[in-house]
Amino acid sequence: MTRYFRSVAVAILLGLGATAAQAAAEACPALLNYTFPKLQDDTPQSLCQYRGKVVLVVNTASFCGFTGQYEGLEKMYAKYKEQGLVVVGFPSNDFGSQEPGSNKEIAEFCRLTYGVKFPMLAKSDVVGSGTNPLYKQLASITGEKPKWNFHKYLIDRSGQKVSSFPSTTAPDSKTFVNAVEKALAERP
Repeated sequence: MTRYFRSVAVAILLGLGATAAQAAAEACPALLNYTFPKLQDDTPQSLCQYRGKVVLVVNTASFCGFTGQYEGLEKMYAKYKEQGLVVVGFPSNDFGSQEPGSNKEIAEFCRLTYGVKFPMLAKSDVVGSGTNPLYKQLASITGEKPKWNFHKYLIDRSGQKVSSFPSTTAPDSKTFVNAVEKALAERP
C-alpha cells in the first residue's frame, strides 16, 4: 500500500507542478493587470481577459470632430477580432468637455449611432491628476499622453510593446492598419 500512496503522491505533485507552470505561463501581463467597470452596467471587467490578444486602447468622446472614428474602430474590430484583436474604448470628458453624458447615455449613443460592439469601459480621466492607472502606464511607456479624443495605444500580444497613435490617425489609415496587422502576425 505504501508504494501505491507514494505513486499517488508523486502523481499529485507532478500535476501540481504542471498546474503551477501553466498558471505562470498564463499570468496576466502587468500592463493588463487592471479592472475597470463596464460602461453599460458597471460590472467589473479585468483587462487580463485580453492576455494573448492585440489590444487597441482608445479614449473616446461622443461630441468630437473625431467621433466618426467609432465607425472605423468597429469595422476594424469586426474584421480582426477572430485573429485576436480587441478594441477597448474609454470614454473621457477630458478634452473640450465633449463627453458630458452618463455611462448609460454614452452606451446608448455608441450602440444606436455607431453599432459599437467592442468593449467599452466606464467614463474615466485619461490625463490630469485623476488619470486612470492604465493610461498613466501607457503614457509612461510611450512617452505620449493623449492630446485629444481618439488617441490610440496598440498593445502587442505579450502585453509588453506599446505603440501610440494620435487622434488624427484614422482607423483605416494605411499606417495604422499595417501596424495592427503586424501586431496580429507576431506571436509572443
